[in-house]
Amino acid sequence: MTKQSQVFILNLARRTLEHYFSTKQTLAISDSEVSETLKEISGTFVTITKNGQLRGCIGHLEPIQEIYLDVIDNVLSAAFADPRFDPLQEEELKAVEIEVSVLSQPQELKYLSVADLLNKLEPLKHGVIIQKGHYSATYLPQVWEELTSKEGFLSSLCKKAGLSSGEWRKGKLRVQTYEAEVFSEKKFT
Repeated sequence: MTKQSQVFILNLARRTLEHYFSTKQTLAISDSEVSETLKEISGTFVTITKNGQLRGCIGHLEPIQEIYLDVIDNVLSAAFADPRFDPLQEEELKAVEIEVSVLSQPQELKYLSVADLLNKLEPLKHGVIIQKGHYSATYLPQVWEELTSKEGFLSSLCKKAGLSSGEWRKGKLRVQTYEAEVFSEKKFT
């Protein structure tokens, strides 16, 4: 994605929040304002941080709509519907930073053993989705910056899914990986 597209999508995310606070309506823009790249259908996540701390993160793993529309939906969800946080308040808007992740299509990661699973995971490259029954969770690739060991990453991801932290060691998880193009307002300030 070009720098111009990244800047456009970050500005769009911020404009969406500003518009919502002033009108309580979802921002609508003409697709003639949008580059062809941003009309591609892809999964996206929007992460909102405040003072370096997570304030909301919501997205779609699967491609369901155009990138620019997905970002509009996900920035509102991250700000107002992440169940881990109270809804964003207008006075916080100046203090938050927005990050967007544009995802590749998730791919099944076939593995024969725990060692094989660990060997196939690539920190900072792979976002990971785990699933067992109706339990599932994902971490974006940038989570590797905080959870640097593969074992710790998988244990934390299992706990996030509502499973025991050692569930990944049993070799019965469905695992998918994806990659993400990640950019934030911090990069352009």
